[in-house]
Amino acid sequence: MKYKTFNKAGILAIALAVFTSCSSDDNENETTTTTDDVVITSTNSTGTAEGDTDNTGADEDDLVENATFENTVQIVFSETSVTITNPVPDDVVITQDGADVTVSSTISEVAYEVSGTTTDGMLKMYSDKKFKLSLTDLSITNNDGPAINIQSSKTIFVLLEGTNNLIDASSYSVIPDDEDAKAAFFSEGQLVFSGSGALNVAGNYKHGIASDDYIRVISGTITVSEAASDGMHTNDYIIIDGGTININASSDGMDCGEGYIIINSGTFNINAIDDGIVASYDIDDEDEPDDSITPNLTINGGEFTITTSEGEGMEAKGIMTINDGNINIDAYDDGLNAIGTLYINGGNTFVKSTLNDAIDSNAGITITGGTTIAISVRTDEPDGSFDTDDNLFKVTGGTILGLALNTSFPTESASTQNTVIFDGISANTLLNIQSEDGTEALTYEVPYRVNTIIYSNSKLETGKTYTIYTGGSVSNGTEVNGLYTSGTYSGGTDSGDFFTIDGTVTQIGGELGPQGENGGR
Repeated sequence: MKYKTFNKAGILAIALAVFTSCSSDDNENETTTTTDDVVITSTNSTGTAEGDTDNTGADEDDLVENATFENTVQIVFSETSVTITNPVPDDVVITQDGADVTVSSTISEVAYEVSGTTTDGMLKMYSDKKFKLSLTDLSITNNDGPAINIQSSKTIFVLLEGTNNLIDASSYSVIPDDEDAKAAFFSEGQLVFSGSGALNVAGNYKHGIASDDYIRVISGTITVSEAASDGMHTNDYIIIDGGTININASSDGMDCGEGYIIINSGTFNINAIDDGIVASYDIDDEDEPDDSITPNLTINGGEFTITTSEGEGMEAKGIMTINDGNINIDAYDDGLNAIGTLYINGGNTFVKSTLNDAIDSNAGITITGGTTIAISVRTDEPDGSFDTDDNLFKVTGGTILGLALNTSFPTESASTQNTVIFDGISANTLLNIQSEDGTEALTYEVPYRVNTIIYSNSKLETGKTYTIYTGGSVSNGTEVNGLYTSGTYSGGTDSGDFFTIDGTVTQIGGELGPQGENGGR
């Protein structure tokens, strides 16, 4: 990707008619400090939300309380054997070989209560109908296949109680040629998790938990301590409504191969070598395109801590929409990446990329609300805090702070909130912007020395002149990811840079990546 780079002198020369930036010749080598304390305020305007704004994936059929179960089968594992209580043996046939249990059911409304411990066993299930699978302090280690292998295309309500542990083998030797199994907990059908218990999974062969249909998590604590490939993998879609999900994966943390991901709530701690959360179906694949598949990623809420060592933090091969949530990403590649448009309507998003752009979209970025801090720390390549590939970069609300070698230029004709672009300052230094009357516009502790800072907030008012200060201190302050939302700033040094907001985008320094559609210079 090629970038347009401007030095500060060139920008001032070509843009004098658009904004004002100057320093007194008599005082150019002098510095002054603030004479009055400046009160820090928290202001975040909100524009009209765009993108996937009202999609929770709600489905009454995914609620176990809406289903009935007339018959209960109990399966209790011990080290080398199993105790089975089966009230319907003609319709639910159960065979066992040591601690290997196979269930074949032809009837509906069956609940299975499974507990106990085995270090050399498995649970394999066939069913023509949906069923409930209650796991209560269950521990299964299988030395030649999956711990739980469900060969049913129907809905399985998985109720978690107590602490459950599943470990599969590093190679599978007992899977028939006409069957598929690729996870410690595998299902051909839909997996719907609920309950107040915990599920701990180690996926030594491939994935930790996988469904060839979809996975929904309503509640519970799910931990994939290790996965040879993805921590959680599905074909159709993933929906998370709550609970806690902890994943350590050698590939992706959560991957939907042929559909979408919706996260409504929950707590996520993901360490992945490849992508943290990804809707990975390639809609540009000319060999087998499918227009009916929408590989979108929608975040409606949740608490996210995502670290990747080779991949991206969150990725959507379609559009990505962030409506709410607290997101903290430390990624090797792009922090957020969308092949389609990326929409940010709310929430608190902090993204740091080591190798590439912090926030990248191949079709454009629209920000209407929330607080977004995007940092790219790479210094040997021209990566950006925001990269729109020459497409629309629309800002109508929220708070934006971007630090990198460059940034895309917001589209002036589409944006309604003012933005300023300027040079970076020294690392671990307070940055303060305030108007002539001492009204605070920004107080931020800059964590890295970069070429370019981009900032947008409704505090930047048209017609007002602002001065940039560095250093100083904050008393009684509240900050998140370096951005102060309250307190009192004092003692800063006048940098000599000031600017007047005469247009939607004001640039007094920094470097530009691709400019927004119909925007830029």
